[in-house]
Amino acid sequence: MNSIITHPENDVANDVVFVKTIPGLGVFELRPLDMELDIPLIHNWVNRDYAVYWEMNGFSVEEVKNTYYNIQEKAQVYIGKFNNNVAFLLECYDPKDDIVGKYYEAEKGDKGMHILVAPSEKPIPNFTWNIFTVILDFIFSDAKSQRIVVEPDARNHKIHLLNKRAGFIFQRVLDLPHKQAHLEFCTREDYYKALQQV
Repeated sequence: MNSIITHPENDVANDVVFVKTIPGLGVFELRPLDMELDIPLIHNWVNRDYAVYWEMNGFSVEEVKNTYYNIQEKAQVYIGKFNNNVAFLLECYDPKDDIVGKYYEAEKGDKGMHILVAPSEKPIPNFTWNIFTVILDFIFSDAKSQRIVVEPDARNHKIHLLNKRAGFIFQRVLDLPHKQAHLEFCTREDYYKALQQV
């Protein structure tokens, strides 16, 4: 179970880039990160115990902001909303532009992603799974995206289970400079096949 926290202060009209309605649950939207509006919220998230794998525990608001200025030089960062409430953060990037690109042979059409879900307040069954499907649907809605590449911390067992459920296939353990990670791939076909088994 997971949930969202209501953040009415972030309820602004922004350029929505993707919308998905899940019957019986609600409407998910993705919009670009607004540095001034969203950084205080992200700062709150990354300083919580559950976000330890984001490696920003103890960062100030200014340090989080500077981190995201740097991230946006090579990645697209989105805020995910659920029924008009901020619910998650998504980073999409070309693995060739990231450290992971030095540890495997990147292919044309590879897309990297990082996600962070808002802290729980009101439990919603399968909420994180639904967010995951929204994100993968969004990435694969671009015909150029052929394979999603992830490198979660080897200790993050929850994300490994979620990745497997979505069709990600474990490749090997990577010894990155900042962490030991699992290299996992998911093609569009892997994802659609996994959805049929859910």
